[in-house]
Amino acid sequence: MLAVMIEYTPQSQLSLELFRHPFEQALDKENRWVKLASLIPWDSLAAVYCRKLDAGTGRKSVNIRTVIAALIVKHKLRLDDRGTVEMIQGNIYLQYFCGLKCFTTAPVFDPSLFVDIRKRLGGNEFDAFNRLVIEKSEELKPHQSRIKKKESREKSPEDESGEDKKPGNRGTLKADATVADQEITYPTDLKLLNAARENLERMIDLVYLPCLDGTKPRDYRRLARKDFLNVAKKKWKTSKEVRRGIKVQLQYVARDMKIIGRLLSKPGRTELVGKRDKKLLSAIGQVYVQQRAMYDNKTHQCQNRIVNLFQPHVRPIVRGKDKNKVEFGAKVNISEVNGFCRVGRLSWEAYNESVDMKMQVENYKQTYGCYPKVFLGDQIFLTRENRKYMKEKGIEIYGKPLGRPPVQNAQTPIQRYRKKKKAAQRNHVEGKFGQGKRGYGLNRIMVRLSETSESWINAIFFIMNLVKLLQVAEKWKGSFAFSLNAVKMHLKDWFGLLLSGKHFRPIQNIRFSYR
Repeated sequence: MLAVMIEYTPQSQLSLELFRHPFEQALDKENRWVKLASLIPWDSLAAVYCRKLDAGTGRKSVNIRTVIAALIVKHKLRLDDRGTVEMIQGNIYLQYFCGLKCFTTAPVFDPSLFVDIRKRLGGNEFDAFNRLVIEKSEELKPHQSRIKKKESREKSPEDESGEDKKPGNRGTLKADATVADQEITYPTDLKLLNAARENLERMIDLVYLPCLDGTKPRDYRRLARKDFLNVAKKKWKTSKEVRRGIKVQLQYVARDMKIIGRLLSKPGRTELVGKRDKKLLSAIGQVYVQQRAMYDNKTHQCQNRIVNLFQPHVRPIVRGKDKNKVEFGAKVNISEVNGFCRVGRLSWEAYNESVDMKMQVENYKQTYGCYPKVFLGDQIFLTRENRKYMKEKGIEIYGKPLGRPPVQNAQTPIQRYRKKKKAAQRNHVEGKFGQGKRGYGLNRIMVRLSETSESWINAIFFIMNLVKLLQVAEKWKGSFAFSLNAVKMHLKDWFGLLLSGKHFRPIQNIRFSYR
């Protein structure tokens, strides 16, 4: 049982018939939110969420079912925080989905609570959510279609010798990496220095006190703005003009930093600057050091380069794509199995995704109880070390072999075609990236903090897994209903012949399956 300070509506105490509303017509059981609510393992998700709550202190929490459901509604419908609360407030099916016992016109909670929810739910919590969804999907599938087999309690006579029989490899593991782009303006050195200068001028106005400081120090903000626009408004800018503009803005930023430093050195002035402005001032100092070093060395590269003042954790990641050579956001490495995704690694720095291959294979074994039979990934995953590891685990790979190609290919055209077709299944994980970016905003992460951005990204993959769970349920439900109708037809014909007394041949070799 949960503590008194934590509120939660158990999954077994809420049904569609008991949901009270002021309308005469009953709710539709085929509604997508009603069907999704019956599939989600709410009690298990609530147990994961409760790990971040203190049951003995604080005021009574918002209903955990409502919090998790509101997060699902937000990313499923691509709404902002206020729009999500308003949508739930006016939709009776969403209120049932959120665990409310009756229809109400009051908001479920304040929209600002979403910020605390994103800070509370990190990558580990969403990975636990995804594992629960995957386990639920395995329960819905027929026995022959499951990857995760049930462990038999009784050992066979052959296994009574004490030796544990290792399960065989099953399933196909697909892996790839992408960049979840942050919603920021395209960074250039000139725009970055101009933004730093404008924020320094705002802080000078905030810290300067005319009664104590006398004449206000000159910052030449009008002239600085004019010099910036003279370069920025040009459609075609030469490198010499850009370099001259950067030099001028560096001088203005240096002057403003000296002024703000003298003002903050006076007693009682640091209290006038808020916590947000203090972080921003630190980021401006780092930007000035980086831009000055690149200007002096005549280069465009530096370590830990800052591309946005308000999100200093964002880094430029060179991808080499046709559309965008450089992307700005977090690099995400995921694994995909039968349409269900798990985030293996999320980093704001560029890295080689091949180092995560062993970790993804071990996570597969932890989830399904066996190693995958096939691993599909880019050529970057198929390093010499990774090939050796997969050969030891009995995992098949479909990729170009290392070394010089042979003079004569030993494979037949049919074998080459099958191998190419099998390797093309790696496109499924590329489709997941497209689904996330086009359907759920994976290429427009609209939060600023690093921890909230990571929560946003993980929530998108969690929502896509829930959508796939609903598809799996509909698929096997329809197949099971079709098989029951076929059985009824066979039995009806059999009993009809039996009652008629006519000579008939017994039906043989009837296979009753879920499909």
